[in-house]
Amino acid sequence: MMLPDTGDRLIVMHPGKAVILGLAAVSLITGGLFAAWRLASGSPVAHTPRKADLVLIPGGNIQIGDNASQADERPAFRFAAPPVLFDRTPVTVAQFAAFVADTHYRTDAERFGEAGVFDHATDKWTLAKGADWRRPQGPEHPAAAANLPVTQVSWDDANDFCRAYGARLPTEFEWERAARLGQTPDGHVFVAGEPALWSNPVVVNVWQGLFPIFDAGTDGYKLTSPVGAFGYAPSGLSDMAGNVWEWTSSWYGAYDGRGGIKMHSSNERVQRGGSFLCDKDVCQGFRVTARSHSTPDTSLMHVGFRCVVDPARRKPRAGQVASTVTRQAG
Repeated sequence: MMLPDTGDRLIVMHPGKAVILGLAAVSLITGGLFAAWRLASGSPVAHTPRKADLVLIPGGNIQIGDNASQADERPAFRFAAPPVLFDRTPVTVAQFAAFVADTHYRTDAERFGEAGVFDHATDKWTLAKGADWRRPQGPEHPAAAANLPVTQVSWDDANDFCRAYGARLPTEFEWERAARLGQTPDGHVFVAGEPALWSNPVVVNVWQGLFPIFDAGTDGYKLTSPVGAFGYAPSGLSDMAGNVWEWTSSWYGAYDGRGGIKMHSSNERVQRGGSFLCDKDVCQGFRVTARSHSTPDTSLMHVGFRCVVDPARRKPRAGQVASTVTRQAG
């Protein structure tokens, strides 16, 4: 978990780009122990092939970033994206459960004994005891349904999952390439300065109402939604805007304007896509260039991931290549 510079209290961040901070002394000790444990235990290897559809995102020379948007999204630059096989959807609870059954994996949240939950009663983030991928809100709340995107997984957990199947996390530039092919079934791409997000029907799972006081839930969901519930973009991918932020392999840092990062933060990984907690007036994390970030051991109720595979290196256990493009949910 990320730690405060001073003090031992939780520091509350905006939930659209939340970073949960723990008790400094305890987290420093446990974080160091977990890091040592990971080095000693190595990465898990899955033996059963994954039930996942892989969609080919073709390579192309594209713009990354937006000079009209937030400081960490500029300057914009061109990027030569390679062809990559993307998971059609974020990794689901069912897929993660199969991974755990195969490898006996324990997540960082399970080892820490707590994870980040946004408390709507107080409008603050807190570390909830017993919250994990099975019950993202905490043990007193219902278990996550099998078709929901898995959450309360750290970057380390997501990286271990993908590598166990011979896959990897996408870079943030690969993710943006895929998102620029369309974030909604009609191919819309959300950018800075748009006058409104909403359409009828609503096509992404984001906050609707007065944030953070009231979420009308007019999209049908106040938390995560089943993957693919809002249909598929022309690329064949779902959930490329809203629902859950997605971990990428990239370190967070300022763009250098020449196709790379000027200097990464050394301890935070980039998340892309926004979540059900993002709204059109405050967070806007659903925009194609929006970036969030957190430390690799942080687990949150609105952050998930998807894997990618380099086409020439695909192993059978990584998933099956989709033969057709699905454009609508169903």
